[in-house]
Amino acid sequence: MIKKLKKISFITLPIALGVFLIWYSLSKLTDNDIQSIEASFRTANYWWVVLSLIFGALSHLSRAYRWQFLLEPLGYKPRLANSIMAVLIAYLLNLVIPRSGEIARAASINKYENIPFKKAFGTIVAERVADVIMLLSIIGVAFFLQTKLISSYIFKDEGESSVYSKILIFGVFPLFVFLIYRFLKKSKNLIIVKIVAFINDLLDGVKSIFKMKKKWEFIFHTIFIWVMYVLMFYAVTFALPETTNLPFAAIIVGFVVGGLSMALTNGGLGTYPVFVASALILYNVDDNPARAFGWIMWTAQTIMVIVFGGLSFLLLPIYNKYQK
Repeated sequence: MIKKLKKISFITLPIALGVFLIWYSLSKLTDNDIQSIEASFRTANYWWVVLSLIFGALSHLSRAYRWQFLLEPLGYKPRLANSIMAVLIAYLLNLVIPRSGEIARAASINKYENIPFKKAFGTIVAERVADVIMLLSIIGVAFFLQTKLISSYIFKDEGESSVYSKILIFGVFPLFVFLIYRFLKKSKNLIIVKIVAFINDLLDGVKSIFKMKKKWEFIFHTIFIWVMYVLMFYAVTFALPETTNLPFAAIIVGFVVGGLSMALTNGGLGTYPVFVASALILYNVDDNPARAFGWIMWTAQTIMVIVFGGLSFLLLPIYNKYQK
């Protein structure tokens, strides 16, 4: 009974949180705010949104192609079309149940390419290690670009104090984390042991990447995927006049905040528009255009995932039947 409740909570709570945040954010808007957001939607240049979706599609294709580099050393070379459709189905299912997409992706490639589920799932975990590294790198860039903003919270002024902030963030803090990690390795607490094991798995994943036969191709596609993600976000800033001249730092911060919000609810439901708008407001973008930007960005991404994932779900069995 308790396990069933946990499973139900795992599925329903993120959706409930997203719906609540949508209701809460809309309840705070006045009629003028709603009219202003609607005007932004009507006047937006959607050609930039289309360009954004092209960048998104390229990232998905690259992700499917990158998967080949992990499966090939295991003795498997699946058809690229199957890899692409499995990846797109994974994105679709993650909108409904968090992390279910990875299981479906491994199951799909198992069914249509006879690749053992455990091996396929293991390669997906290895992919995630590379993606976590890229996300942490981009977060590091965001912190570096926003040292003055951070120092304004830590110190009273933004002058030379920003230098101390850089030393604190990129010197003292990593050293502190390393020392904490060394200390935790000696702990026998079950929770801490699991955390340390997770960190060790990440480190092992990093080492395995550099032992791959086609490691440079894998690294190139990993960087390419995340560059496409950033360009997806960047392209939409040109859709609204209020966000056209955002500095690069704002792009990175908005992208990072939006990416992190995806972990809170299914596909960023309710959280993505709110979090992204909050980030843009820090850069003197008016509240309503910032909200409109967040909703346009989230809506475009979600529609793309639903359309491509839905088509893949329908075409995958048909394609393989034709191949047979």
